[in-house]
Amino acid sequence: MQTDVKLSARDRTEIEAAVYRRLIEHLRAHPEVQNIDLMNLADFCRNCLSKWYRAAAEEKGIEIDYEQAREIVYGMPYSEWKEKYQKEASPEQQAAFDAGQRK
Repeated sequence: MQTDVKLSARDRTEIEAAVYRRLIEHLRAHPEVQNIDLMNLADFCRNCLSKWYRAAAEEKGIEIDYEQAREIVYGMPYSEWKEKYQKEASPEQQAAFDAGQRK
């Protein structure tokens, strides 16, 4: 990572953790933003974050299953979030997603 700012490893980790927490808070505050929209625009979604969270935990020797990681990211069980907020993808959303998967 090239930067002019000199950070200790601890400061860098604390800043990155704070940014992650802010991202999660932002996503929780905006459940109207669908995962398919995130995937189409940014090539990641809440489920990706859950997988990355689980992988990072495993690297530290901590066992967290995918559903536990999802609950950490979504702030509730995924099934509950899905029932409350997830909408059926429009044909346009699905077409954009499918086109992006072929890259």
